Amino acid sequence: MAPIASSDRLRFSGFSLERLPNGQCTARVTLTWRDDPPMTGEAQGLTSQSGELRCAALACVQALSQAVRDMSFELLGVKALRAFDATVVIVSLAASGGEGKGPRIVGSYLAEDDVPRGAALAVLNATNRILLGRLRRRQD
Repeated sequence: MAPIASSDRLRFSGFSLERLPNGQCTARVTLTWRDDPPMTGEAQGLTSQSGELRCAALACVQALSQAVRDMSFELLGVKALRAFDATVVIVSLAASGGEGKGPRIVGSYLAEDDVPRGAALAVLNATNRILLGRLRRRQD
């Protein structure tokens, strides 16, 4: 088996979170893969700690749906925890694909300052392991 090249994984290339005066927020996540056009997902939610985390994670799930059409992900939960003097963001996803219902998967990210961005990265960390084979098949 050939080693995994860094270009074989989906790349996190952009994130923005806009907090609106009406108490809502909009998150945008951009992913790239090889020479394909960028895939951007967008989600809206409430401007609160948990609302912004969910919004950012959903935006990443939206971008993933553009990258992989034969598999879908449902966000089950997202949470930021203080552990070991740092903030860790954990996401739980349900995966389903052509073979039917797939596994529940969990991803995490050690967030420094931007915890909502960490939620989007936790989604990508959870899914990249599963998506690697599917993306390789897409290039063939």
